[in-house]
Amino acid sequence: MNLRELAQHLGLSKTTVSRALNGFSEVNEETRLRVVEAARRFNYTPNASAKRLATGEAGAFGVVLPGASAEMADPVFCEFLAGLADGAGRCERDLYVNATFDGEEAGYRRLARAKAVDAMILANLKVEDLRIRLLSHLGLQAVTCGRTAGSLVHAHLDIDHEDGVRRAVELLISLGHRAIALLNGPADLSVSEQRMVGWHAALNRHGLAASSDLLLAGPATEDRGYRATRALLAAAQPPTAIVCASMFLASGCCRAIRDGNLRVGADISVIAHDDGLTTVRPEAFEPPLTTTFASIRAAGVRVAEMAAALVGGAEAADLAEVWPVDLIFRDSAQAPPRR
Repeated sequence: MNLRELAQHLGLSKTTVSRALNGFSEVNEETRLRVVEAARRFNYTPNASAKRLATGEAGAFGVVLPGASAEMADPVFCEFLAGLADGAGRCERDLYVNATFDGEEAGYRRLARAKAVDAMILANLKVEDLRIRLLSHLGLQAVTCGRTAGSLVHAHLDIDHEDGVRRAVELLISLGHRAIALLNGPADLSVSEQRMVGWHAALNRHGLAASSDLLLAGPATEDRGYRATRALLAAAQPPTAIVCASMFLASGCCRAIRDGNLRVGADISVIAHDDGLTTVRPEAFEPPLTTTFASIRAAGVRVAEMAAALVGGAEAADLAEVWPVDLIFRDSAQAPPRR
């Protein structure tokens, strides 16, 4: 059934039916409900081009990736993208993932010229992320997964990594640890700075030295977790506990501990951050890993909902959420061995 046929069935004009389906306030509630029910019953789907003309909306959110982007090989980002796609679908929006051949900025400019999306989604934010100001300049609304420095107000959802790491370090201190290392992600990411601040805060609160030798930043991969842990264990004063910024770093960390003829938990305690990935579960480690936890997939769903609200007229200043992090105690965190 097309719009004309639906309007004839209801005895209404095509304009009234279209406005009812698109939420225009001048259509009374009784008429709107009657139109919506009939559209559902007859499985009516509005023509996308017609809807765009009626509302001025593209009906889509966008994500831009530079060509051959490493993000597409990152399971954490892919989990976020899956949640984002799920959330966009629930909001009856398409999700465009644009892999550009000539750079991220060029991709944003093309989407802005074509008016192809209603809002852009940004992830993996830098400490000072210039993309937000660029999108504002281009007239594109944006929602970010993460926070960044700068005075420009923008809609965002973030996970409280600072508090998560602070609580993880304080747990280790309560168990008796005094030399606690942090295997962090790339130093230029906002989330890495949050973790570093949480690590410093917990150590300083208990009068412990935050030695630069115990803070290692870099790619959050299994291989780097292995190499960084081997370097820590070879130091003159190795740590008795290690906090890892991801499950992949933790996987490499645990492998390095075992290769050094040491035991995870009994000899070196390990705490990792878990984004809820289905492929790497903390319970599958031996022993099971103590983790901080926040679902990156659920964050993707919520970011899509916030983008829909922003497009619908909500103020960016009202769309700001910071989710707490759970701390889940398991056997990989134990009291340090007596020397």
